[in-house]
Amino acid sequence: MTSLPIRQKKNTNQRRSHRVMLSIGIVITGNLPNGHRFSEETFTSVVNAHGALIHLNESVARGQLVTIRNVKSGEELRGEVVETGESRTGKSEVAVEFLEPSPRFWRISFPPEDWSARSPEAKGFSTHPLAPLRARVPK
Repeated sequence: MTSLPIRQKKNTNQRRSHRVMLSIGIVITGNLPNGHRFSEETFTSVVNAHGALIHLNESVARGQLVTIRNVKSGEELRGEVVETGESRTGKSEVAVEFLEPSPRFWRISFPPEDWSARSPEAKGFSTHPLAPLRARVPK
């Protein structure tokens, strides 16, 4: 599976907001180049305060405007397709950025901006994939 880049702050390697791997049901609507409208029910694979990475059957183009509806809340936001690529499922992997940041759209709490793996709150947390197993092994 290809990994699409998410826009970053200028002149830094920091992201504008934390990304969360989360599958949320959404409906994407927009206009096709031939003038017809499309609507597709799909899901997110990654979300952040600025948009999402989604999988679509419909072919969309970079710069295309779409409407994203959160199926659970019914809330809708406009967004722009910022990247497209091929996923291993044969659908297009599409990065959509909201026209205005909206951290509450996904109905989740994002970590604070100053959070990192070095934060005091994260001291007992390990990102190593075997960490849960190691924690159970008697010493």
